Amino acid sequence: MAEVKEKWDNADSYELFMGRWSSLAAVEFLKWLGLKENLVWLDVGCGTGVLSETILEIQNPEKLFGIDPAVEFIEKAGSRVKDNKAVFMVLSAEQINLPDDTIDVIVSGLVLNFVTEIKKAMAEFKRIAKAGGTVSAYVWDYAEKMEMLRYFWDAAISLFEDAIEKDEGVRFPICNSNSLYNIFNEAGFRNIEITSIDVPAVFKNFDDYWTPFLSGIGPAPGYCMALTEEKKLLLKEKLESSLPIKEVGSIELINRAIGIKCMK
Repeated sequence: MAEVKEKWDNADSYELFMGRWSSLAAVEFLKWLGLKENLVWLDVGCGTGVLSETILEIQNPEKLFGIDPAVEFIEKAGSRVKDNKAVFMVLSAEQINLPDDTIDVIVSGLVLNFVTEIKKAMAEFKRIAKAGGTVSAYVWDYAEKMEMLRYFWDAAISLFEDAIEKDEGVRFPICNSNSLYNIFNEAGFRNIEITSIDVPAVFKNFDDYWTPFLSGIGPAPGYCMALTEEKKLLLKEKLESSLPIKEVGSIELINRAIGIKCMK
């Protein structure tokens, strides 16, 4: 097959593919954090601003910084979030241009598995968090209960030998409770807690499920769009036969994220 190129240059396509589920996960995650209002927040890997927008709505922060290395995502976040408390910047998790000991709450939603130098990012989190501050994150449970993607990769693996190495459940070993705990523990954070966050993923019909995979945005769509038309049709037919499609045509899945919170 052709080389798989993961693209992150279309914010609207990302919203269609993942934004509708990440917004549900953001609400549940903030409920679990249970933090007070008027704190200074940093949203690492803010993407199109889903989590940032939710923080502003629920937490009433004193200030919110959102950072992401993708220029188009930052532009989308800036146009989406109309609040003078929010500042969005093109920065990576490994190099955050903020002063030491200035952030009350660091959160990273559905991003840590894409961070190239995770130890460097943890050092940055520890540097800029205030003493006693909250450092938190959540990632999709790719290997087990992120069902939207699990069905996709299980179908692809059953058809094509190269799919297993592209499967996010294999590629991103950080996305399980033990790995997350170890990373934060080794970085010197304390009072570590972990939870599971389940959000319903309801699709109107098979096309509602399938069409976002044709965007090419992210690992699974990137893999899908690198397939030949013949292989793409085989994958589509396999998914139609394996997904739990109800008589009325809808599909009801669970998308699970793994959450972690701790203190500096």
